[in-house]
Amino acid sequence: MLDMGRTRLYRNGKLEAEGFPVADVSEHVKDPSAVVWFDMCEPNEEDLRAISEELGIHELAVEDALQHKQRPKLDVYESHKFLNVYAVRFDTGSGRLDVAEAAAFITPNALVTVRNSRRFEIEEVIRRWDEAPGLTEHGIAFLLYGLLDYVVDTHFETVEAIDEQIEVLEESVFGERAITQGDQRRTFEIRKSLVTLRRVVMPMREVVNTLIRRNDEIGDGAMAPYYQDVYDQVLRATEWTESLRDLLSNIREAHLTMQSNKMNLIMKRVTSWAAIIAVPTLITGFYGQNVPFPGFEHSWGFWVSSVAIVLVSAVLYRSFRKRDWL
Repeated sequence: MLDMGRTRLYRNGKLEAEGFPVADVSEHVKDPSAVVWFDMCEPNEEDLRAISEELGIHELAVEDALQHKQRPKLDVYESHKFLNVYAVRFDTGSGRLDVAEAAAFITPNALVTVRNSRRFEIEEVIRRWDEAPGLTEHGIAFLLYGLLDYVVDTHFETVEAIDEQIEVLEESVFGERAITQGDQRRTFEIRKSLVTLRRVVMPMREVVNTLIRRNDEIGDGAMAPYYQDVYDQVLRATEWTESLRDLLSNIREAHLTMQSNKMNLIMKRVTSWAAIIAVPTLITGFYGQNVPFPGFEHSWGFWVSSVAIVLVSAVLYRSFRKRDWL
């Protein structure tokens, strides 16, 4: 179901109207002093084709907006730009990553956001716009900055949350508590989440860097420090993601190594006890074949054989303990 209830009109750096009908957008766009934003949630092809005719959007950009699971990117066309980004959220309970895709058509005085689901919280983007009224005079550059700031913040918050979960896994490796199957499953889920997060975060460097290099096309130089701040956040999130992937791989290898060491320890103990038990079994079994043992039919013979069994078993036990096998 299409939801286009979100619309805004800025004129001369001031918020003039919001919540107006989408049909009025084409009239507002004709005014060079006006900047228009409106949001489309889960649109169909007909809806996008209609808006593309109004704003002169390239057909390839429309196709990209209709296709899901596009990589984060910024395509530059003659009259507009096409942006594709992902907001992410990490579920600390399950260790899974929730990904929400959104696209944007960027023209000189209009920004159209296209969300594939309501999980992309456009209200958070609006909140960022409202918290910086002094920047509204920069038009599209300001609106686009608010969108990117929200997206990159979700990346950074997710990396922080995953880092905390990995610290817990680190403690489980060297803690006294035994590593459970649940720990291994959680490690696997976090690893999957990191792989997905890397696919989302890595291309953002190119996206933001392209916007910085083309800053003269989307606004004046006053917005450059804000875009540079977003770029710094992208770099930190990218580097952090890479380091967490390496750290999680080390934790996984440590889990496997400790399991192997534990199995070796168990095998050594079982083998040692088997060797101790084998000695009296061998002696009693051999003489149990109706073969007279020394002192046969004499009480001292029974006691000598019993003492021999105990002594040999004690020697073996002490020898294995010295080698730390028991």
